[in-house]
Amino acid sequence: MTLKPLFDRVVIRNIETEEVTKGGILLTSAAKEKPQMAEVIAVGPGAKDVDMVVKVGDKVVYTKYAGTEVKIDGQEVIVIKQNDILAVVE
Repeated sequence: MTLKPLFDRVVIRNIETEEVTKGGILLTSAAKEKPQMAEVIAVGPGAKDVDMVVKVGDKVVYTKYAGTEVKIDGQEVIVIKQNDILAVVE
């Protein structure tokens, strides 16, 4: 199943990174905060007055509590509005 976002919506998938403290302790996903960096996996066509700036494959930073989490084919993705994306990581 695929998700096709409407209007100025973007579908993103969190980029999981392992974090190790200075003391060498590996933090589990339960101990870490929700990541705010993600990869764009689908982009909507845009809205009447909104041009889409991001494209599929971009790595982005988004606001902390943005979007709606959805589980598709066992994979968790987030559907957000483009204006909730703060920056593209190059």
